[in-house]
Amino acid sequence: MPVRIVDVREVTKPIGSAIRNAYIDFSKMTSSLVAVVTNVQRDGRPVVGYGFNSNGRYGQGGLIRERFADRILQAEPGSLLDETGDNLDPDKVWAAMMRNEKPGGHGDRSVAVGTIDMAVWDAVAKIAGKPLFRLLAERRGVVADPRVFVYAAGGYYYPGKDDAALCAEMRSYLERGYSVVKMKIGGESIADDRRRIEAVLKEIGPHARLAVDANGRFDLETAIAYAKMLRDYDLFWYEEAGDPLDYQLQAALADFYPGSMATGENLFSHQDARNLIRYGGMRPDRDWLQFDCALSYGLCEYQRTLAMLKNHGWSWKRCIPHGGHQMSLNIAAGLGLGGNESYPDVFQPYGGFPDGTVVRDSIVTLPELPGIGFEGKSDLYAVMRELAC
Repeated sequence: MPVRIVDVREVTKPIGSAIRNAYIDFSKMTSSLVAVVTNVQRDGRPVVGYGFNSNGRYGQGGLIRERFADRILQAEPGSLLDETGDNLDPDKVWAAMMRNEKPGGHGDRSVAVGTIDMAVWDAVAKIAGKPLFRLLAERRGVVADPRVFVYAAGGYYYPGKDDAALCAEMRSYLERGYSVVKMKIGGESIADDRRRIEAVLKEIGPHARLAVDANGRFDLETAIAYAKMLRDYDLFWYEEAGDPLDYQLQAALADFYPGSMATGENLFSHQDARNLIRYGGMRPDRDWLQFDCALSYGLCEYQRTLAMLKNHGWSWKRCIPHGGHQMSLNIAAGLGLGGNESYPDVFQPYGGFPDGTVVRDSIVTLPELPGIGFEGKSDLYAVMRELAC
C-alpha cells in the first residue's frame, strides 16, 4: 500500500509562565502541537509524526487548520512521495503547503509551516526506522556524530527575583553539567544589569562562560552603551541587541563590541537570513547565527539557509539554533552545526532532552530513537499521544 498522510491534527496548548525578557512576558504564551498521521503501521500502530512551534511565538492553530493542513490532505498522495515511493518527501509536502502563497509575508505563516514540517520529518525518519540525525547525515554522505554542544538558557526576570535567586539558578545549571549559561538583559537599567552580570560572573567562576541576551530591545544608542559596558567582561556572546530587521544597527555594533555577537532567531526565511549576512556586519570568525527551523518554515527552508551561508563563506559550525527543542538538536547532530540552545527549567514539556540524557561539559549524546525522539521524553509524549488517539 502506498504511503499516505491520512490526517493532520492540531491543538493549541498554553505554555504561559510569569517570566519575562526585555521585551515580552510569557503569561499568555501558547504553542501549537501537530500530529501528522500516516497509513504506515509499526508494531500494530500507525506511524505518527509530531511537531510544535518554538517558544516566543504564539500557537498557529488557525493557519494550520484553515490553510496548510488542507493543502496536504487535498494533494494527490503520490505527489508527496520520494523517488522510491516508500516514504514521504518533505520538500514535496512543503511545496504542497506553500502552493498559492505569495513571496514575503514571513512571520506567523512561517511558524505554522515550520510546525507541520517538524512533524513531517519526524514521520519520515520513523518510516525509515532511523533517528532523524542519522537520516540527515546519511543524506550528506557522512557519519553522524551524536554529540552536540548545548548551553543553558534562562536568567529571565520575574517578580521577586533578586540577584541571589539569579545566581542560584545559574549555579544549578553548572551542577547539571553545563559550562555555558545565558541570562536576559535590557529589562532593567544598564546599572542594574551590570550588577546582575557581575554577580553571575562571580557565581560561576572561571570555569564557565556567560552569554547575555537583550531580545531586540535596544535602539542604536542604547545598544552601543551596552556594548561599551559589556566589553569589560569576557562573555560568550552579546545577543540580539536591536530589532532583528535593523541590519544597520547590528553592523554598527562591530565598531564598539570586539567580542562575539549572536542574532537570527527572529528571522523567518532564507531571504531574511541572507540580508543579515549581506548587511548586518556579522563576522564569520566570531559571531553566531541562531535561526530556528521551527519558526522559519521548517527544515526544508533551513537547508536553503545553510546553502546560502556556505555560498557566503560561513561555516555551519557558527550556527547554534534558538528554541531548545529536539528538532534542532537532531539538526545540529545530523548537519554538523555548532550546537543547540537548551531550556532546563522553562517552556516544559516542549524543551529539553529524552529521559535519562546527561549533560557533561555542555555536551549531550543523542539516543538512538527513531524520528526526532519525542517518545523518549515521557512528559512531552504524554501530551503528544493524546493528539494521535
